[in-house]
Amino acid sequence: MGTSRKIANATGLYLEGIRDGNAKAAIAKYTGDRYTQHSTGVPDGKEGFLEFFEAFLERNPVRDIQVIRALEEGNSVFLHVYQDLNNGGARWVTADLFDTDDNDRMIEHWDVIQEYVEATASGRTMIDGATEIRDLDQTETNKEIVGAFVRDVLQGAAPDKLTHYVSSDRYLQHSPNVEDGIEGLARILTQLEDAGQSLEYLELHKLLGQGNFVVTYSHVRKGTDELAVFDIFRLEDAKIVEHWDVMETIGPPETWNNSGKF
Repeated sequence: MGTSRKIANATGLYLEGIRDGNAKAAIAKYTGDRYTQHSTGVPDGKEGFLEFFEAFLERNPVRDIQVIRALEEGNSVFLHVYQDLNNGGARWVTADLFDTDDNDRMIEHWDVIQEYVEATASGRTMIDGATEIRDLDQTETNKEIVGAFVRDVLQGAAPDKLTHYVSSDRYLQHSPNVEDGIEGLARILTQLEDAGQSLEYLELHKLLGQGNFVVTYSHVRKGTDELAVFDIFRLEDAKIVEHWDVMETIGPPETWNNSGKF
């Protein structure tokens, strides 16, 4: 998607540091004076990154890591990543958000990781679909649309406005349990509500966009579980036409190695 220095640095930290196994060199090259961490399994700071990933690299000697989507806004960089470890021993989809300093180096990191699901309700994968950033002049408009969609539909202010935001003609779905089409979205929301597992979007923490792509990072409750959720939306003609998400259950605070997911 993007080729800016911010995106190149974020991608370099991921690919050179983790995929290629050069964690120490990458953390020195691509991070700034601090590295504040919100991936709860990883201790804070550059030392925490090295402590975690040096052990990770030993456990996972074979690493296929691909950056599928990348976008930036202001000081923020977002990456949508696929990981295959040890020839299929574990497969993950990760959403990563970085804040950067004035030299475009990473200084803060949030992430959500979810196991890759092979068979999905839509028949699409969790990572395929459009990647090209277009319509840069529509960035602010598209962010406003997605922000209103979260407020009205996902947070319940006006749930009957679903068709106001989501295309009735073409809605491509990559969330594992949701079928294509606006009907598929409405169906899963109803099923979850009937099962007492409604997705409650408690707080929208981050909203960023670039052209036809908008990303949100939210604190969500599903039944009794607390989740950290990245949603990726693609828009055409002021309607949401494609969606990906990455969800992770938030563990209890005593399991965190830093200040938490948000």
